[in-house]
Amino acid sequence: MDLSVTDILVYYGVLLVSLVVHEAAHALAALLGGDRTAYLGGQVTLNPLPHIRREPFGTVALPLLTLFLGGFIMGYAHTPIDANWAYRHPRRAALMSAAGPLANLILVGIAFGVLKVLIASGQAEAPYQHTTLIPPDYLTPVDGADSGPVFAAIRLAGVFMLLNVLLALLNMIPLPPLDGAGILEGLFPRSLRGIYSWIRSQPFMFILVILLVLNVLPAVFVPAMAMLLSLL
Repeated sequence: MDLSVTDILVYYGVLLVSLVVHEAAHALAALLGGDRTAYLGGQVTLNPLPHIRREPFGTVALPLLTLFLGGFIMGYAHTPIDANWAYRHPRRAALMSAAGPLANLILVGIAFGVLKVLIASGQAEAPYQHTTLIPPDYLTPVDGADSGPVFAAIRLAGVFMLLNVLLALLNMIPLPPLDGAGILEGLFPRSLRGIYSWIRSQPFMFILVILLVLNVLPAVFVPAMAMLLSLL
C-alpha cells in the first residue's frame, strides 16, 4: 500500500499517542494498586518522551520501518512492573493488565463519537462496508461542508478507531506477553498460574504467539470494525 507523507505522519502520530495512553494506563493502575515501579520510572504520564526512552525501537524505529517498507504499521511499548507485587496481589495485577486495553477502548469510543457527531450534524456521509485491515477514509465530507477541517477530523478519528480496535483486540489475546495473559493469570487460582510460567519458559512460544496473532486477529478485527461502522 502506497502511503503519502501525510499518511505516515497521521498513522505514526496516532499509534504513538495510543501506545502512550495504553502504557500510562498500565502504570497508573499499578500505582493505584500499590506498585510504584512504573511511577518511579516516569511512566505515569501522557508525555511520550519517557515511554520512547524506555522502548525506542518499539515506539519509533519499528513503526517507521513498517510504514516505509511495508505500508502498514507495528509498534509496542513497555511498562515496568514489580513481579513480586504481581505475585502477592494477583487481582490487582489483573486489573493493571486490563487497564491498557480498556484505555484503547476508551479512545475507540471517543473516535466513534467524533464520527457520529460529524454524521449527525450533516457534515459527513455515513460509511460504506469495511472489509480490509488498512482502510481508506471511513466517511467523506458532504457537499457544502468545510471539507478541509472535516476531512482532517474524519481521517484522524478513523485512524484512531482503527488502530485502537487493533490494539485492544491484540492485547486481549490470552498468551504471553500480551495483556490477556496477565488478566487470566491474575484470575487463576494460585495453583494454576504455573501454566503461564511454563509457557513463558518455552523458546518457541514467541513464534506461536505471532502465528496465532496473524491468523486469529484478522478474523476478530474485521467483524468488530464492520459492527462499529454499521452503528455509525
